[in-house]
Amino acid sequence: MAVNRLSAVDVIAEGVRDAPPGEMPARLCSVAVKLLPVAGASVSLHSGGMPVRLGASSAEAARLAEVQATLGDGPCLDASEAGAPVLACDLTAGRDARRWPVFAQQATAAGVRAVYSMPLGNEAVTVGTLDLYRTTPGELTARELRLALLVAGAMTLALTALPREEDGSRGDDSWLSGLATEHDEVHQAIGMIMAQLGVDADEALARLRGDAFAHSRTALDVAHDVVAHRRRFEPA
Repeated sequence: MAVNRLSAVDVIAEGVRDAPPGEMPARLCSVAVKLLPVAGASVSLHSGGMPVRLGASSAEAARLAEVQATLGDGPCLDASEAGAPVLACDLTAGRDARRWPVFAQQATAAGVRAVYSMPLGNEAVTVGTLDLYRTTPGELTARELRLALLVAGAMTLALTALPREEDGSRGDDSWLSGLATEHDEVHQAIGMIMAQLGVDADEALARLRGDAFAHSRTALDVAHDVVAHRRRFEPA
């Protein structure tokens, strides 16, 4: 879809028109798919080393976001750390496949050949990433990269500056607090694992991810079980 910046702004505005605040991340992911040569998009909140997905354009995009979170590896982790776009243009071979070998294998098995990760935030802090998934290898053109950054800017605004809920019952809570419930649960699970094993937060997160990977689950699923006391970690 060939569009200029002004047209893109119109597409973004139309895509989020009348959207409740809590649906904004998923709506903007769908807008990204309309504007760019990608098959899917997801957005994740990053804090404490564990990305937590807030929205996605499809179930497959959501799964790939969870794969990166579970592995603790992938373009989104690097983009968050660097505060700059990370463009994995070919996950089938070469430098990108070697850089994230396990993620590359799982992504290509799902039909994804390239991932472009845009940081969300400002020069001082990165709050998350917008991740774009493409089914063929290839680079983004300069125009496409500008459009991706434009959508990322809109996503940053959605995550940090949208008005609060005004339904009367949650007037004191930011709309983001509802979306970030799972993010809080992950940190609660990490705290419980720290207590169970007597380890620091980094080791607890590594054990959470390792358990998820060993059982072909997501880190978020294991965190749910830890908080619900269905899964307990025992010292080796």
